Amino acid sequence: MIAGPSAAYVYSAFRIVFGLLFLQHGLQKLAGMFGGMPGFNGPVPLNSLFGAAGIIECIAGTMILLGLYTRPAALIASGMMAYAFFTAHLPNGLWPIVNRGEPAVMNCFAFLYMAARGSGPLSLDAVLQRKPLIEA
Repeated sequence: MIAGPSAAYVYSAFRIVFGLLFLQHGLQKLAGMFGGMPGFNGPVPLNSLFGAAGIIECIAGTMILLGLYTRPAALIASGMMAYAFFTAHLPNGLWPIVNRGEPAVMNCFAFLYMAARGSGPLSLDAVLQRKPLIEA
């Protein structure tokens, strides 16, 4: 079990990886990167549900990755993943393993945890909260 001071740094790595992966989903939708979205030839239309999801994924993913206002960004990301599960996956069956919604559920709860825990020590939030060494 990881305990003590190193736990906070492991959590920061967890936050950074999840932020990067979420950002990649947004770039897949908005820029057609990483193979683009199945069924679309290039980027998705911005005025679509996929476009809105891509915008949220890019902005929240970047903020979570950098550890900048992680709590609100992660809360929005968690809500988006809950919405994705209930609208896109649940109609195909109750159990996430059956309806292929397990990534949405895992992301939802990972982002909910980040919203509760915050940014961690390796973050812009931590840098911005440090007091200057010499005060005037």
